Amino acid sequence: MFKLSCALLVDDDQTTNYLNQLLLKRLNVTDKLLVALNGAEALQQLQLHSQNASEDQPILVLLDVKMPVMNGFEFLEAYDQLPLPRKEAIIIVMLTTSLHPQDVSRLEKLPIAGFLNKPLTKEKVDTILRTHLDRQLPGE
Repeated sequence: MFKLSCALLVDDDQTTNYLNQLLLKRLNVTDKLLVALNGAEALQQLQLHSQNASEDQPILVLLDVKMPVMNGFEFLEAYDQLPLPRKEAIIIVMLTTSLHPQDVSRLEKLPIAGFLNKPLTKEKVDTILRTHLDRQLPGE
């Protein structure tokens, strides 16, 4: 498997970020892992690391739905307006704790690659890699 050059975790919960970082590092999925605590920080990270279509551009964004400052839905609206050089190469997967039919319906209408129920697991990471990035975990 070729590792991702960069991934971005976006979640306001420090524990969730810590656990997701541990999981992704243990699975050896990416060379560089960025973390943002809300949608506004995530936009700043994307702008900073996506200049000139550099290798530092996150290829995978794991985005929480409910966050203060700027939630996942607001992030997607602002993201849609960003003039990033290689925006089509970025895969956004939303992570949620709610599988309420109303929330699922709203998520299905978004311009994202998909959504998953928290917590992130090895199996879910492998599914994301296989489905959206034509990759798989080492030894799988």
